[in-house]
Amino acid sequence: MVCTGNICRSPTAEGVLRALAAQAGWRQRLEVDSAGTTAYHVGEPPDERSQAHALRRGYDLSAQRARQVQDEDFRRFDWILAMDRGHLRELRDRAPVLVHDRIRLLLDFAPGLAGRDVPDPYYGGATGFEQVLDLVEEGCRGFLAEVARR
Repeated sequence: MVCTGNICRSPTAEGVLRALAAQAGWRQRLEVDSAGTTAYHVGEPPDERSQAHALRRGYDLSAQRARQVQDEDFRRFDWILAMDRGHLRELRDRAPVLVHDRIRLLLDFAPGLAGRDVPDPYYGGATGFEQVLDLVEEGCRGFLAEVARR
């Protein structure tokens, strides 16, 4: 899961996917992590607003710490899911060509939302964080369904 600073969208997506995978009995089957395209917030916990909204839905993000995408991530993970088209472009520019097909938008897995971005809630209010959760839940459910088909 990748966004800009790894403090709002991608940690939310990490928390949601971990929880949904655990509910599906896949806790040991999937390795879930998140990172940012920038190093602005490395070592910091997720944004307090992201944590609060996620916790209201049962997702605990408190143990996460921001990190930046590393070249090793392109070898380590079977899938790298970007929160928006800008991140997708940055990741594909950086990654070896052979892994480009494994770098996708999270919402490509959500019915009716393919090609759409998860908007950055950082400068907005509560509605933005709730919208992120709604979209991320849809994307993560769709992603797990895709993994189950393989």
